[in-house]
Amino acid sequence: MNIILSHSTLPSFNLAAEEHFFSKTGEDFLLLYVNEPSVIIGSNQAVLNEVDQDFCIEHNIRIIRRLSGGGAVYHDTGNLNYSFIHGKTGEPLSARFLDPVVEALRALDIPVEIRKRKDLWLEGYKISGTASHLSKGREIHHGTLLYDTDLQMLSKALNPEQRDLVRKATASIPSPVKNIRSYLKKIKGINPEPEQFFRQFARQIGLILGTNHIGTFGNHDKEEIEKLQRDKYVQRSWNYRM
Repeated sequence: MNIILSHSTLPSFNLAAEEHFFSKTGEDFLLLYVNEPSVIIGSNQAVLNEVDQDFCIEHNIRIIRRLSGGGAVYHDTGNLNYSFIHGKTGEPLSARFLDPVVEALRALDIPVEIRKRKDLWLEGYKISGTASHLSKGREIHHGTLLYDTDLQMLSKALNPEQRDLVRKATASIPSPVKNIRSYLKKIKGINPEPEQFFRQFARQIGLILGTNHIGTFGNHDKEEIEKLQRDKYVQRSWNYRM
């Protein structure tokens, strides 16, 4: 499996990167990236139902639609995103893609558990939501990892005036959330900075997946990603289509 770390924090670029690698048949990828403040909504969601748009405009929070379904999530630089992209396995959708994430976190002394909606919980709080997409013999399974996210900003950004204005849209299911960093500080007495923790996680999951090489984008990949970013992920017609 190719492990790729994005050096961009633009959500439009990183979501375009996911779709680009999703289209590359015959190769498997784990894409790791960090986004600047943004709300990422599911492909079948309505912005009006999920987001306080006035708050997002006031605080320069981008709203981007992703390829997969599921609920809306808030990203910032305290949040690490992981995306497994590979050929269709023939098995029904399950939470097995989370196994290396769980193993890496437990190796870092963080006792997470998988719950029924394929998300990760720590001491009764959700620390990672996930979503999946299948098409043309390819699968993408991706999720967030709350390490040091601004939870107040998260709460306000994902707080629309009404949640049922567009009734045909998929609704998010709110859950209590918590940062991994607060757990480490309280329980373990350690307080690594986000970049340090993200490096530790990347190194650990690389060991689990059998590689110590973490690459980045080649020139051709970057050009293709930037074209997809321009043509789709910065376009209002895509991000606000429902």
